[in-house]
Amino acid sequence: MSEEDERTGATRGLAPDPETDVVLDARGLRALAHPVRVQVVGLLRTYGPSTATRLAERMGVGSGVTSYHLRQLAAAGFVEEDGGRGNARERWWRAAHEATWFNDKDLADAEPEATAAYRASVASLHALRTQLALGQAPSMSKAWRDRLEMSDWWLCLTPEETERLAGELRAVMARYWRPDASDVLEGAEPVRVVMHLLPEPGTAPEPGES
Repeated sequence: MSEEDERTGATRGLAPDPETDVVLDARGLRALAHPVRVQVVGLLRTYGPSTATRLAERMGVGSGVTSYHLRQLAAAGFVEEDGGRGNARERWWRAAHEATWFNDKDLADAEPEATAAYRASVASLHALRTQLALGQAPSMSKAWRDRLEMSDWWLCLTPEETERLAGELRAVMARYWRPDASDVLEGAEPVRVVMHLLPEPGTAPEPGES
């Protein structure tokens, strides 16, 4: 691995990669403000190209539902047809990006309803993935069962401290990013890390209060 490759790997997850990632604008945010669309994009990124029918079976919905949302996602540039697969009767789709970034604070203020819907969709998908993983825990090897981790930490931070904490956590995860299959260690399996930094409802004083 070259020095340039090492720098790229070290910063993965700390900032959007213009070659592989998408940064949400208002149109993209509104397009993803639906739980089915967030899940479809996630499945295509995780498991590779698929059809509306196959996605519907995995999600437990009708193929008409996934077909409709795939068309909407394609119009917004999040998915694209996989020309190397399928035929006149069966269309295959693939994700157009590897990751989504929503880091425009002004956009969140300008599109509060779409922002709330998008974040709720992401949270719902995180909950679903957690439930699926826990459901599979009994069939996991003991080595993996013993390393399941579910914890939360109650901290009292300023907004600036919270931003700094988020950056430090992303930096830690970036050190474990291995985009090259040759760098993956023997015995490794996919592990999904979910990070939530959420102000605790009803505990923080309003600005100006003592």
